[in-house]
Amino acid sequence: MKRFWDNAATIPQPGGFGVVLDGKPVRLPGGAPLVVDHAPLAEAIAEEWAAAGGGARGGAMSMNDMPLTRLVGTAQERIAPDPAAMVDGLARYGESDLLCYRAEDPQLAALQAAEWQPLLDWAALRHDAPLRVTAGIMPIRQEAAAVAALRAAVAARNAVELAALGVLVPALGSLVLGLAVVEERLEAADAHRLAILDETFQEEFWGLDHEAAERRARIAGEIAVVGRLLSLARRT
Repeated sequence: MKRFWDNAATIPQPGGFGVVLDGKPVRLPGGAPLVVDHAPLAEAIAEEWAAAGGGARGGAMSMNDMPLTRLVGTAQERIAPDPAAMVDGLARYGESDLLCYRAEDPQLAALQAAEWQPLLDWAALRHDAPLRVTAGIMPIRQEAAAVAALRAAVAARNAVELAALGVLVPALGSLVLGLAVVEERLEAADAHRLAILDETFQEEFWGLDHEAAERRARIAGEIAVVGRLLSLARRT
């Protein structure tokens, strides 16, 4: 894409705040104007558009330059009209949550228990969703009531939070960690650190895997954007 506007700004819209480019509203692929509930989030989206293409008309750009816009657009156009599919997909992660699978190595297993068990305890108390823990990689069957409780917790989130979970949960491999971020039990960066506990533990013994490190850095960037989205969506 080539940048075709000079100025980006926020404006009040029915139901919230929108972004205009040279006075014309930013519209989603389906044609509806982009609208968010919180002014700080709208301002951050306007800043993305202001910086796109090097900040000058005619500059080359892509939607990858505007991650907040993409997430909010997904929430508004794809999730909000019918969140059931997103809720169902996310809830399935509760059946095989990363935090429930501990290493057979005693040292790593002890570290996992110390770092992960408090989050499982939180899920049990906060959502009435006690999850079973096992050693190794063989699947363990979770109680249906616990999985249903986690699904209810997901279904209670709004469309922007579901869009955030749509990035967090697959990236972390854990519905519990994703919910903990959305519900402000954990910072996004802390959740990522917990999700890669196995990798960083192994690298202490075997050295840095550069390919894995690059993948972690990419995922860390995606998670940081989601953390920023959630922070902006909580501000008034």
